[in-house]
Formats: sequence, C-alpha cells, structure tokens
Amino acid sequence: MNRALDGVNSVKVKLGLLVAISVVVASVVAAIGAGSGVGFWLSIPVTVALALGVTQLLAVGMTSPLREMTAVARQMARGDYSGRVTATSSDEVGDLARAFNRMAEDLAAVDRQRRELVANVSHELRTPLTALCAVLENLVDGVAEPDPVTLGTALAQAERLSALASDLLDLARVDAGHAELTTTAVPVRALLERAVAEARVVGRAVTYEVSVTPAAMTAPVDEPRVHQLVANLLDNASRHSPVGGVVRISAVDLPEGWRLEVTDQGPGLPVSLRDRVFERFGSFTDTEGGGGTGLGLAIARWVTDLHGGTIGFIDPEPGATGARVRVDLPREPRQRTQPPSTDLSPTTQEPVMTQPPLPPYPTSRREPVPPPPSPPQVPTTDPLFGSFWPEVNLSGNALAVVASVAVGVLAALLFPDYNLGLGTFLVLLAAGATVLRFSVNRRSPFTLACAVLCALLASTVMIRDAEWVVVLCLFAGGAVCVAGLVNGRTLPAFVLAGISWPLAGIRGLPWLGRSLREITGARNAAVLRTVVLSVLGLIVFGALFASADALFREWADAVLPELELDSVILRAFITVAVGGAVLAASYLALNPPRVEPNGGPARPVAQRYEWLAPVLLIDGVFLVFLGAQVTVMFGGHDYLARTTGLTYAEYVHQGFGQLTVATALTLLVVWAAARKAPRTTREDVAWLRGSLGLLCTLTLVVVGSALYRMHVYQDAYGFTRLRLVVDVFEGWLGLVVIGVMVAGLTAGAAWVGRAALLSGATALLLLAAINPDAWIAEHNVSRYAETGKIDFDYLRGLSADAAPALAKLPEDVIDCALVREPRDDAWLEWNLGRHRAESILKEHQGDAELTGSECERAAVVVR
Repeated sequence: MNRALDGVNSVKVKLGLLVAISVVVASVVAAIGAGSGVGFWLSIPVTVALALGVTQLLAVGMTSPLREMTAVARQMARGDYSGRVTATSSDEVGDLARAFNRMAEDLAAVDRQRRELVANVSHELRTPLTALCAVLENLVDGVAEPDPVTLGTALAQAERLSALASDLLDLARVDAGHAELTTTAVPVRALLERAVAEARVVGRAVTYEVSVTPAAMTAPVDEPRVHQLVANLLDNASRHSPVGGVVRISAVDLPEGWRLEVTDQGPGLPVSLRDRVFERFGSFTDTEGGGGTGLGLAIARWVTDLHGGTIGFIDPEPGATGARVRVDLPREPRQRTQPPSTDLSPTTQEPVMTQPPLPPYPTSRREPVPPPPSPPQVPTTDPLFGSFWPEVNLSGNALAVVASVAVGVLAALLFPDYNLGLGTFLVLLAAGATVLRFSVNRRSPFTLACAVLCALLASTVMIRDAEWVVVLCLFAGGAVCVAGLVNGRTLPAFVLAGISWPLAGIRGLPWLGRSLREITGARNAAVLRTVVLSVLGLIVFGALFASADALFREWADAVLPELELDSVILRAFITVAVGGAVLAASYLALNPPRVEPNGGPARPVAQRYEWLAPVLLIDGVFLVFLGAQVTVMFGGHDYLARTTGLTYAEYVHQGFGQLTVATALTLLVVWAAARKAPRTTREDVAWLRGSLGLLCTLTLVVVGSALYRMHVYQDAYGFTRLRLVVDVFEGWLGLVVIGVMVAGLTAGAAWVGRAALLSGATALLLLAAINPDAWIAEHNVSRYAETGKIDFDYLRGLSADAAPALAKLPEDVIDCALVREPRDDAWLEWNLGRHRAESILKEHQGDAELTGSECERAAVVVR
C-alpha cells in the first residue's frame, strides 16, 4: 500500500491523489456513521483516525526516499559509502534518488581507490626503504665495506624510490588536470628509437625490434608524454620477457590516426586481468612476481586518455606467446580528462562505446560483494515532533496491536448492550493492564501508584450509579494514567502528558506500520491464516445452523450480540475508537515524550524588589480582605444588610466562586515568585520565605472563609452536586497550599507536583466513596425534617445511589422522590448502587398523577 503511487510520475499529481483519497475515505466513514446513528462524539475521532491512517500509508512511499537520502548522507559524512536509496517511484523524487545512488557509487569508488592507493603506496615504499636501511646499517656498523657492489645496491634502492615518487607525481598531475597537451609533429621512428635506447640502458637481456610503417611517418603528439608512455610499455615488456627474448614495437599509420603495438615473449596475460593491470598498482607483480612500482601502465593509460585514444591488451598473433598491448591514437589529439563512459545514442538507442569500459577498482581475487545495506528508517513524524518526542530504535510490537484490538472488540461487544457496570470495569481493567504491560516506566513507584489509583477510580463504574461522579473519576483516572506513563513530576509535565495521548495517534503511525508488518510477516502468517479461517468458518456455519434450527438460533442470540447493520457499524466505530485509544496509550507507554523541561531553572531577576513588591502588594490586598471579613463577623448581619443591602446568605454566595479563583491564582503567584527570586544571600531566602509564607497563610484563611461561606449557603438553600464538588475542590486547593508551604520550609519542591496530582485524584475517589448522591439526599432529608423545606424535583434527578437515603422520608411524601422504575440488570452491568436501590424502588413505586398535588403541598422549595 505504501508503494501504491509509485507509478505516478509527478509529485503534484501524487499530492492531489493523496488529498482526494483521504477526503473520500473521511467522507465515506462519516456518512456511514451518520446513517447508522453513530454519535458525533464517536464518529469524528474515528473518521479523523482512519483518514490519518490512509494518508500515512500513501505518503510514506512518497517521502521514504527523502528520509533514506538523509540517512545515507549522514553515513557518508561519517565515511560510510555503502548505503543506497530505494528508488521505485517514477516521479521527480525517484529521479533524485537514482541520481543520488549513482553519486554514492562514484564516491564509494573514489574512496576505495584512495584507500587502496595509500595502502599500496605504503607497501611499495616499504620494500626499497627496508633494503636501503639494511645496507646503510651494515655500512655504519662495519659489517659491510663501502665497496662498489654495496654502494650500487643502495643506489638501486634509492633509484627505485625516486622512480616511484616520479610516477606518483606524474599521476597526480594527470588526476588534477594539470597535464596540458603541447602537440607537435613528431617523427614516430625517432621517438621509438630514443625510447628503445633508454630501455637498453637498464641492461635487461632482451632484444628490441622497431618497425614503423611508413618509415617517415609523423604524428601530432605531446612528445614527452608519448615518450613516457612508450618507455613504460617497454619497461613492462622487458621485465616479463625471458632472457634472450625479443620485444617488438611497431607503429602503423591508419586513416583515423596511428596505432602502436608492443609485444613480448613472456608468459602472457590472462583475459581476466587485462583490465585490472591498468589500475594503480595493478601490475603483473600480483601474479607473475615481476618488479616495478605498479604505476607504469596506469600512467600509460592516462597519457592515452589525454590524447583521446585507447589502450588495452589483445590476444597475441596466431602461434605466438606473450603479451600484446595496443595503443590507438587519433590523428588530431583531443584531450579527455573524464573517464570513459557508455551512453545511449539519441537516434539509434543503441550503446555507443567511447572507450572500452574499465572497472572503477580491482575486482579479481575478491569475494562477491553483497548488496549494500539499507539505511536505517527514519520515522516520518520525527521532523514534526523533534527533540520533544524522539524515537530511537523502537521496533514494531505485534502484541501491543493485537492486545489493543482485543480490548476494542471487547468494548464493542459490551458497550452498546450494557449500562455502566461490571462489563465496563472489565474493559477498563483490560485497557489499563495492556498499557501497563508495555510501559517502560512500569517499575517506577510513581507509575505503580498511578496504576493502583487508576484501577480504584475505574471501579466506580460498578460501585456508583451517579454518572456525574463516575465520569469525573474516569477523567481523573485518564489524567493519572498518562502522568504515570510519562513518569512526570511537574504540572507542565502532566499537561504535556495529557496532550501527548491524542498526539500519539500521529506520532506512532510509523511504529504502527512496523507492527503491522511484523504481524503479517512470515513468522506469524500461519497464526494469522488460522485465525481468519476459524472466524470465517464460525460465521458461515453458525449462520447456516441458526437459520436451520430455531433452538440453535435462540442459543446463538443469547451468546452473540445484535448483528443488524446499524449495530455492526456502531460496534465497528467503538472498536476503532477504543482500540485506537488503547494503542495510542501503549505507544505512549513504550516511547514516552520528554515532558520535563530541560532548560534548567528560570533566570532570577537582578533586583529583589522586582519580585518582592508585587508579592507584598498581594499580601496587602489579602490583609484588607480579611479585615472586611472580621468587620462582618463583629458587625453582624444587621451591619451587613445596612451597608451592602444583602442578606448574609446572599453575601456568602456572591463571593464563593471568586475566592476559589483567588486561591488558584495564589498558587500561580507563589510558583512564579519562587522561580524568579534570587537566593544568593540569607536575606534573599528570608524575604522569599517570609513574603510567600505570609501569602500562603492568608490563602489558607481565604480557603477557610470560602468553605464557611459554602456551608452557610448550603444551610440556607440546601445541598447540590455542584456545591459538593466545589467544596471538595476548594479543600484540595487548601491541601496543595499546605504542601507548598512545607516545600518552602524544606527547600525541596520536587515532590509537590506529584503529591498534588495524587491527592486530587484521591480526593475525587473519596468523594465517590462517600456516595455523594446519597450524602446530598440525606442532608436534604434532614433539612426537610428540621425546616420542612425540600426540592422534590431535584431529588428525583438523583441516581439510584440516593434511594436508601430517600427511603427515610415520611411515607406520605416518599413517593415524591422515588418515582423511577426499577430495572433488572444483566450480570455484566451489575452495579452496587442500583443493586442496593432495587428492592427499595420496587417497594415504593409511586403514581405521579395521584401524588403530584400532594408533593406540591408537602414541599416548600427554596433554591
């Protein structure tokens, strides 16, 4: 699938197809969901997830060559030229990838030649240097006399070193392009005879024969260069000819130029080595034991290239032995510095060989070269998330995918048919166990504490019937879960962790692809086929037997969920949503982001007053507020009514929300001041602790005032869910303030963030433990007994958790609060609150028409 667009030869067209396919997939999925009654809250995330998945599958083939090129370029920067790019597409990116591979091959050849040149030069220099050092050492130690023979030996070794240096300099000039041609009309016979005369000086026991046709032939060449070429060929031929052998050198005039051949009577050269000997240090020395530097033929080839000619070994004449080298030079030399290549003629589309192709480096006597390794895959989303969320050596995990899908299927089987209860808890428990199984931080005490707290929060679905507190607990459980997965410490880290969970659906797409390839790999293919065939057989034969036998159909209906089209679509959406959420959390567990800031502590301000003045002003505002509270306390309700025109109940209700916000903002002020205040002297620390300690103390007084205000208001107007939750929230803020004060005294605040998170989740868990609906109902019942004031409309909206408390109402009004019908829950939706209320509701089933007027007369509602 990731190579589906390789046949398209334009990046623009690919992008258009990618957008079109993604939009079509999203539209079709959304239309199917809407037509089957799938809720908006479920349809949108599933649609987005599927569209992103299709985009990832199609886009990975478009961008993988670019990522591979980046990886290979990094390898090249480290000196490794073995990497290659997979180039399967036919668009501009594919062309770039193929050009990149050709460049990599050229660079690899150049690097290999460079390494071999250094190694071979070192080898060639070591032999004469060793011999020369030995001779000189014998002379110094007196072992040998400085006679002509000894000095001649030393001179021969020095001359060999000189020849090697000269050859290397000549070759370097040619490689650098500094060997310019200076052509003149040169008599060929005179040129060859001078070269033969110099060859005879070496003293090898061979005979040279020169033949030029026509005898007066001249050729436009660079005489020093061609003389060097001929001398190198004669030196090579004389070294490999037997004693008394004949070396023939001939020149022939041709219509397009002239030809030079040198033939010896030596052992000859195998066809497999005819190209290799022209490489640097690729001489006969490797096979025949000759001498020389191994650069002569390489220089001869480069001289030929400079003139635009060709050189190569050919078969000897019939009946003859030895090596035969042929050089063809053009009549008009045309300098060529680039190596020969094979191209395609634009008119004939057939290969046009400008020169016999030569290997870039020796290939004989080497083992077959394996194909270059593929570069490491760089995830597509790496550039998007950068250092915040790296992914290092994270392999695919088939078990995580299978387990997440299994949780999604379990949710699809239970959620549509059963209310919140035991089945929901089993799904949540399976999801939590799956995520914890793959967490890299599962041995951390904080992560384990979060896991236990999450399980307790999830258990509220089968303990309480009040959905509002269950939903709060589930949200808190999710927050604690992701905080534990990333092993965070601070409030910003917890916020980033919460954001990272949905982002993991994007960040983990490459990992998902690797996991799916692992599932469909050869190792798991048999298991996958078995599962598919088993499910297919179960569906086919089960449907046949269900249609053939009524009793079998009844049994199947009791075991299997409803399988109508709308139900199947809904279950598919639930599977994708729940399974995707668990899979994203599993990726978050396997590869948590770096949520903790790594920039170090904040830079403190230069002057103390920059932070101290605002803090002292806020302290002053708090003191003035507390003065107003004291005035109200001692002035009484009459003074308050006379001054503000409000009753005390109205007065306390008016300011509770503002005090809650002030408490939260105080924590922000303390955090900012602690980060910006310098601590270089004892006075700095004293001012910091004194001013912030005073602010925290005043904040605790504000918390107490807020809680007292809410208590007074509840006595006047009754208890509700919102008022109870706000009470718990304000109390938790007060607890956090105490923690901040302790941290300030001990100069260690690393534990405050985790303590605040765990204490907040624990407070919510305790709220669920006290059965809030029953607590609210009980206080309203007590208030009714004392004042006769009650709101039956509000009480009828409470959950079944409140039934035991409402059953304490007088018999004449109890049916006003208990008007819901009892229901028989299946075992998978068992819930403690509904179970306890079942018998009470069956006993007190009121008739709304008969009791409505009585309820209105019995209730004195004060909201």
